[in-house]
Amino acid sequence: MANERRPHLPRRALVVAALLLTVFAGGCSRSDSRRASDPFRLAFFPNIIHAQALVGHDEGAFARALGETELETKQFNAGPSAMQALSSGSIDFAYAGTGPAINAYLKADRELRIVAGAVSGGAVFVARTARSPDELKGKVLATPQFGNSQDIALRHWLKTQGLSIAEDRKGDVRVTPTANPHILSLFISRRLEAAWVPEPWGARLIHEGGGHVLVDERDLWPNGAFPTTVLVTTTKVLQARPQQVAAVLRAHIALTTRWRSDPATFARQANDAYGKLTGKKLPEATLDDAFSRIAPTLDPMPAALAVAAKQAQELGFTSSADISGLVDMEPLRAAFVSKSVR
Repeated sequence: MANERRPHLPRRALVVAALLLTVFAGGCSRSDSRRASDPFRLAFFPNIIHAQALVGHDEGAFARALGETELETKQFNAGPSAMQALSSGSIDFAYAGTGPAINAYLKADRELRIVAGAVSGGAVFVARTARSPDELKGKVLATPQFGNSQDIALRHWLKTQGLSIAEDRKGDVRVTPTANPHILSLFISRRLEAAWVPEPWGARLIHEGGGHVLVDERDLWPNGAFPTTVLVTTTKVLQARPQQVAAVLRAHIALTTRWRSDPATFARQANDAYGKLTGKKLPEATLDDAFSRIAPTLDPMPAALAVAAKQAQELGFTSSADISGLVDMEPLRAAFVSKSVR
């Protein structure tokens, strides 16, 4: 509408933008100086929606694929911090959410590239007592990190439901970005009404916290499919280390194929790896529930990414929704070719 006021960019979004630009500028010299013989640095999250990364790391699939090149791995708990590390040159490759990848691409000179999909689905809005949007009024809600995929999804959904977010005292609901383990603790102690989280945290809120699914994000997308996890790198890495990128993608293809062929076995293998990283495996019921909402994919779903970019722009996270150039499928095609001739 012509008279509709454009929402102001939240102060925290300005901080995120400034940080992204700062770390990108400061990291250029480090990225430029890296050699193909240097360790290849792979990042992922200790979450079920990074299942290929969990299994591949635990079994040594990535290390074997890289051959003589040393592998270094790093874990993150949310996408914005991983994208900051990628933009700064601190890591080479990451399993990450789409929201942070889009934001970083638009704010860091369009240097990032999504080169493959990994997981579709696996994000839910779990409530303790509320059964409708109206019942959320006056309540505290949570997401894993300000500006990550679930944070953007929640803020967009609240807007579609006519619910405003309290920045100070005014507003229908309060949204508190909080690390996933703390979300679970707050939920169990009844200090949170609801949270939009990735798996397995959705299943854990249900089975450990007595919550229920208020919104399954799959229901908000055509055919129930949307990219939750994608593989992200930079143009510098693609240019300087194409062989290592292809090697990691070959391992990712093999892991995705295994998941598709035998989902039950792959889920247990992912749980074993998850338990080693977090100190505790998921109970069978929680694991089965979490995996029932996710699916493996190699497709980053560019059309869905474009929708997500538009949502981020409408919420004031970015000034543009133009993500042309973000997806580069050539490395994945090259990995398929090199895999077939081996």
